[in-house]
Amino acid sequence: MHGDPATRSPHALRPAAFLDRDGVINLDHGYVAQRAAFEWVPGVRAAAAQLHAAGFALVVVTNQSGIGRGLYDEAAFASLTDWMRGEFAAAGAPLAGVYFCPHHPTEAVGAWRRECTCRKPAPGLLLQAARDLGLDLARSLLFGDRGSDLQAAQAAGVPRRVLLATDGAGEPAAVSAGLATHRFRSLADAVASMDLRAALVPSV
Repeated sequence: MHGDPATRSPHALRPAAFLDRDGVINLDHGYVAQRAAFEWVPGVRAAAAQLHAAGFALVVVTNQSGIGRGLYDEAAFASLTDWMRGEFAAAGAPLAGVYFCPHHPTEAVGAWRRECTCRKPAPGLLLQAARDLGLDLARSLLFGDRGSDLQAAQAAGVPRRVLLATDGAGEPAAVSAGLATHRFRSLADAVASMDLRAALVPSV
């Protein structure tokens, strides 16, 4: 499990907006490790800025088995992540942390091939971010494009989960009311449909 957190706030626990990367932040072209292959999901930076302004810590949680498979290395991932961070910051949506899992239980090589607690649907990335950044998981939300994203959030105790539907390969074809239902739908649309003030108020 790997993370790149900002300095933890000394104040009260804050809610997070967890964002998967491939398929949520950028279009999932498969093992994206270079800027030339990185294509933004329309609206994601504007939506993230709305979330940041509403008081959510923005945290990326992403499976990156391409590292474990030997398709690219951690340095390439870090370089792309640094650029992505800068783009989010320039849009008024600074990332509080980026957490990634390089493992795969069967397809990775060497030490990367193992069962772990960080590869989604396991909740390890979200739990580590909560410890590092002082996050209130019960008031947090997650945007994902796969069932494994939603399962990880549920296991971590994140109650609000938004599915951005993919091409349907092995994923649910229908989602419940209030969730995004089109492939790569703008996160801004999903955010606009949510009551962010209610999301900031603890359930009683």
